[in-house]
Amino acid sequence: MVSDFIRLEWKQFIRSSYWQKSVVLNIFLVFIALYFILVFLGLGIALYPILKEKMPDTDPFDTVNKFLFFWFLADLLIRFFFQKLPVMTVKPLLTLPVKKNKIVHYVLGKSVFSFFNFLPLFTVIPLGFTLLYNGYNTTSTVNWMVFMILATQIINFLNFIIESKSAASDLAMLPILSLVGILYFLNQFEIVSLDSFIFTQVKWMISNSFLLLIPMGILALLYGINFKMLKNQLYLDQSLKSKVNEANTSDLSWTNRFGKSAPFLQLDLRMLWRNKRPRSSVFIVLIGLFYGLIFYPNPQYQEMPAMYVFVGIFVTGIFLINFGQFIPAWDSGYYKLLMSQNIPYKDYLQSKYLLMASSAFLMFVLSIPYVYFGWKVLLIHFVAMIYNVGINTHVLLYAGSFNRKKINLSERAAFNYQGTGAVQWLVGIPLLLLPIGLFYLTHTFINFQSGIALLTLLGIFGIVFHEKLMKFITKKYIDNKYIMVNAFDQDN
Repeated sequence: MVSDFIRLEWKQFIRSSYWQKSVVLNIFLVFIALYFILVFLGLGIALYPILKEKMPDTDPFDTVNKFLFFWFLADLLIRFFFQKLPVMTVKPLLTLPVKKNKIVHYVLGKSVFSFFNFLPLFTVIPLGFTLLYNGYNTTSTVNWMVFMILATQIINFLNFIIESKSAASDLAMLPILSLVGILYFLNQFEIVSLDSFIFTQVKWMISNSFLLLIPMGILALLYGINFKMLKNQLYLDQSLKSKVNEANTSDLSWTNRFGKSAPFLQLDLRMLWRNKRPRSSVFIVLIGLFYGLIFYPNPQYQEMPAMYVFVGIFVTGIFLINFGQFIPAWDSGYYKLLMSQNIPYKDYLQSKYLLMASSAFLMFVLSIPYVYFGWKVLLIHFVAMIYNVGINTHVLLYAGSFNRKKINLSERAAFNYQGTGAVQWLVGIPLLLLPIGLFYLTHTFINFQSGIALLTLLGIFGIVFHEKLMKFITKKYIDNKYIMVNAFDQDN
């Protein structure tokens, strides 16, 4: 039966129109795979001598095991975003006398040979043979290699459980990011020494081959959970159920105080709440709010105030950046309708500005607890907020006049590059690199206070001359109006 499944999938693969149209892309992916294979192979061969040279007073094998905690976290995170359960077209098989158990076992068994499970072996096996060559205990070394293979498969099936549980949610990435983030910070702040715990448990398990039954049991349990979940979804009518959405309304009358921009502001707020991709972007704000915890507690950044400016711009401008870089593509589905109405273009753009400026102020307020790391940090966040409101809002609005790609609001945001073009990559230069560069030069050649003053003055300049800047930006949008209408009418 397995051979029949393999033969059917091979025929589906070579006969698909996708393969015929994407030969160049597939060749490129092969080269990417070969590149990573060579990288992991080189790591497996060179890791022991490098550790021996750089850390002569420590055992290289112990050093490797101490980093397994970070290896496992990175492996789980990468798999969540890139690895998908290898399903096949099973609906035609469900009408035939083929047992569901066999189909599910095949699908899960196929995942065992995933590239993500295959790749770590190019590091684990060469490193294991290097340890044997250098006189390490044969039993412990072989047990370590077996353990690493089992751990890779455990992460493989754990990823499928996490992904299936979060797939139905619009906030699909939050559970895994929260899990990885909490574990990392617990270890980073030494609340719980997870790296030392993993190190101790691995050393204990590889000391006796009998103890490898523990990871084997965990693997069997995760396989069973995946089997049950997948079998419960294996019905012909599973995808025929109509999705029921509960309609909800919100009272947005408070936005009326913003005058002529109020209808457009209400439209944006409803879009952010009711659609999957913009709603996912909103919740990225929660992740960005904790971004400073990566830098501020780290001693190596204490003498790098320019990096603090980057963090300040990013933390106070996380929503501004995520939302602003796709203006007006968020409205691409009904942009033609908007442009056919007798409405002032400036009021439409003003609503975007108000939303972005308000988010920068709100993010500054939420980031006030960073004062724990010093008043200088809070001052940088305040200056970054002023710069975001005065400069970066206008930069994003101007860059939006060059957007030409349509956005599907119903798709999730994680690793979704639909609607992304050259504009989204180039706009990062004035958004982040420009303020960092200006502060760095002023701070280096004068002092810290002058760098802060320069960014503050630039932000105030943008706020004071907001009306003139908006007039210039509006003219640019009007000039490109019909080009954007035509572009958003195309499927990309």
